[in-house]
Amino acid sequence: MPSIVVVGANWGDEGKGRIVDFLAENASASIRFQGGNNAGHTVVNDFGTFKLHQLPSGIFNPDCIAVLGPGMVISPAALSEEIAEVNAAGVDVKLCISDRATLCLPLHALEDTLEEVRLGDAAYGSTRQGIAPAYGDRVMKKGILVGWLNQPDVLLERIQFMLDWKMPQLKALYPSCDFSQTAEQMTEWLLAVSAPWREFICNVTEPLKALQKQDANLLFEAQLGAGRDLVYGEYPYTTSSNVTAAYAGIGSGLPALRPERVIAVAKSFSSSVGTGTLVTAMAEQDNFRESANEYGAVTGRPRDMGYFDAVATRNGVELQAATEIALTKIDCLSGMKDLKICVGYAGDHSENPIWPQTAALTPIYESMPAWDEDITGCRTFDSLPAAAQHYVERIEALMGVPVSMVSVGPEREQMIIR
Repeated sequence: MPSIVVVGANWGDEGKGRIVDFLAENASASIRFQGGNNAGHTVVNDFGTFKLHQLPSGIFNPDCIAVLGPGMVISPAALSEEIAEVNAAGVDVKLCISDRATLCLPLHALEDTLEEVRLGDAAYGSTRQGIAPAYGDRVMKKGILVGWLNQPDVLLERIQFMLDWKMPQLKALYPSCDFSQTAEQMTEWLLAVSAPWREFICNVTEPLKALQKQDANLLFEAQLGAGRDLVYGEYPYTTSSNVTAAYAGIGSGLPALRPERVIAVAKSFSSSVGTGTLVTAMAEQDNFRESANEYGAVTGRPRDMGYFDAVATRNGVELQAATEIALTKIDCLSGMKDLKICVGYAGDHSENPIWPQTAALTPIYESMPAWDEDITGCRTFDSLPAAAQHYVERIEALMGVPVSMVSVGPEREQMIIR
């Protein structure tokens, strides 16, 4: 069975959760390999509607192990709440949590918030969950590893080490910083809040290697999209981790991974939440945003809405080394009169329009035939209106890789396989 990596082709919010939920039906392990509590994957299935932030979207398969990989930063209280939510819906989660993952603490969230406030109009648009400070501490070798939760003496020692280094800096830069917890108090809180899942902490490489030997189907799930990658995204308006498929092995605990399939998920239109550039932004967005329900899963912030950007998406598909594309939310385009695709940019440096897009770029549009039919009941590609088929085929031609999946709604059965 293949190893499949599901990644975002754009700026996140592409609908990866529904793709992973669909594919997880045949998976033996569903693995998150980076990020933390700063974004959400919306999954709709027989159990209900869920906004998952740290748990992999494959948790609803009872035969699937849910793995939180070493590349993640884990918010302990939020994870306990998320597990409780899915358990209340009748889902028994089989967890493996990497002992090498990093804890994202309330102190990190405070630091994140203080910095966004200090930056004012120049703020990055962070979700203020503490992701960047947690990754920063990891790089500075001051991070707190998940595995230390099972070694309380080491945990206390490392928290004290971090506080001795961090607190003088925070109080100097942010006079309003009033964090006063001691290392002992932080340790006690962590041990209490992590109790529901501490038994699942392990070296996740071992169960994953065992599944590989059994030729099991492994499903790897990224958060956000290529445009938010720390190295290749729209820096500095990026996330703080690597969201590309190339990182899937490292962040999951299988550094030598060679996936057979890389599915880049793209919306049938462009959207972006946070700070940065959206070249194809629509002049009038409100009605379309409302009908498409385009709001941030964590913050509830309204997303910027735009026409499908083939230039940015092709860049994301290439960064992800995608073998195929899953196109989502095409049903939201039904009834749109002014349907078009951005096929190029005009303006300074348009010959090399990589992120960050610092030049004033003007989109070059190609008009597309529209359709008015409700397509949410379509179950085959041929049953789609001719204009919708043409839209998908044009995107496929512009991307250079096949569109293998087309979503016409949030439910599992609303996935068209080509």
